[in-house]
Order: sequence, then structure tokens, then C-alpha cells
Amino acid sequence: MDHNSTPQLSDNAVGTRANQKNQRWSCSHFMTALFVAVFSCLAGFFIPLNSASAETISIPDNAHAKKYGEGWECDLSYRLEGEECMAIVVPESAYPTNRTYGSGWACMHGFVEVGDTSCIEIIVPEGGYLDPSGERWRCLRGYTRVDDSCQEIVVPDNAYLTNSTYGSVWLCNRGYEIDGEACVAIAVPENAFLNASTRGRPWTCERGYFERDGRCDTVFVPENAFYEDAIHGVGWKCERGYEASDDRCDAIELPANAHIDRSGNRWECHKNYHRSEGLCVLNQ
Repeated sequence: MDHNSTPQLSDNAVGTRANQKNQRWSCSHFMTALFVAVFSCLAGFFIPLNSASAETISIPDNAHAKKYGEGWECDLSYRLEGEECMAIVVPESAYPTNRTYGSGWACMHGFVEVGDTSCIEIIVPEGGYLDPSGERWRCLRGYTRVDDSCQEIVVPDNAYLTNSTYGSVWLCNRGYEIDGEACVAIAVPENAFLNASTRGRPWTCERGYFERDGRCDTVFVPENAFYEDAIHGVGWKCERGYEASDDRCDAIELPANAHIDRSGNRWECHKNYHRSEGLCVLNQ
């Protein structure tokens, strides 16, 4: 046999290969046809629905389809009335808000809404100013609101304005106290000084003096006592072991089974004893 010659196939072999090729082409053609059929079926299922939805939605004038979901909504500056979108009427001294809720407009700065239909100018009285919100007015410092006006505050002599929004609008200077609508000088007795606090008595006695009937009397410290710098009392206190009796300090006489208490100016019974008629009696 000549090795360089091309082998010749028999008629049966050629026929077998041709049949195999035809079978592969038929299978591929079948899969393509099946894919086209399924796609056409699905497209036929969805497209008519969308087309039908588009055909059934009727969008009125001055409206547009919603970006999300179904249906439609009115354009800006329009509001739904029934089944129509009507133009929002913006009153004088107002501006459109371009919002999908509310009235669709708001009053300009310095104007206030009245009856949901109009805006009127805010009238600021003399002695007042327009609030930064632009919706109300307030009185300047030195004025107080009375109904729809700002009245000037009359500050008496020896007084000053306060910054308080409640209570008195003015207070008296140090050394003076309110008497009606005036500030009068505080009468400070001899051997006393003015208090820093505005509550209670406006003055306090100097050290070594105590208050009595509106004056400051000298503190006389009796024997067996020491000076006590207290607002109330007589200005002195007995030493430990002594008790006050009028203007002197007497030694405490201890009964049996007793001792001086924590105050240092009284006595009490030892444990397991109780007081009875000035004595310490054993508990039974």
C-alpha cells in the first residue's frame, strides 16, 4: 500500500458520518426553536399586561405618572381636587412651597397667615421689634408688653432694670429696699452691716453683738462660757459641764450612774439605767 495516498472511505462509512452531522444540526435547531418559543410565550404574557395597564391609566392635565409604584400625582403648584389637578392660588405676600402636602404656600417674613386664605403684615408697636422667626414681635429691653403695645418701664431712683422675663422688671440697688413703687434706704442699726442676700433681714450684727428688737446689743459672755458666733441666740454658750441659767452658767450636778451628754451642757444615764425624778434607776 502506498502510505502517501489518501485513504478512501466506504459508502457505508460516509453515510454514517452524514447522518451523525444531520442529527447534531437537528438537535441544535430544536433547542434554538424551543428557546424562541419559550421567550415568545413569556413576552406574550407580560407585554399585554403592561400594555393594558398603560392603556387603562388616564393621566389628567397638570399631572404625571409616579416614579415609583402605580398611578399618578399632580405637578408642583397643583393640588388634587376630585379627579383633577387644580392650580394652587398663592395669596399676596406669600410664596409657593412646592410641597406635596399642606396648603402649598407660606407667608413671607413679617406676615402671618389668616383664615388659611391670606397673609397680613405683622404690625410692630413702638418700643418693639420683629422676632427673627418673622411670625411675631417682642418688646425691647426697657419696655413691657401690655395687650398689643410695648409700654416703657418706669425705673425709680436707686433701682436698675433686670433681665428677667418673669417677676419684677426692676430691683433696688444695694442698700435700698422696695417700698411700693420706690426704693428707700435700708436703716442699718449701729454695729451692723448690710447683707449680700436679698432674702430675710437685710442686715446682720457685727461680731460681738446680737440682734434684739431691731438693734445690735453687745454680747456679755458670763463666767464658764465662751463667745458663739451664731445668727440666733444670746451670743454665748456654756463650757462643757455647765448649763445655762438666765445670764450665767451653772455647774451640772451629776447623779449616780450618769454622765455628761454629747452637747456638753446636759446629762444622761449610763446604759441599763433610766432617768426617774432626777435620778438614774437600774432597769428591771
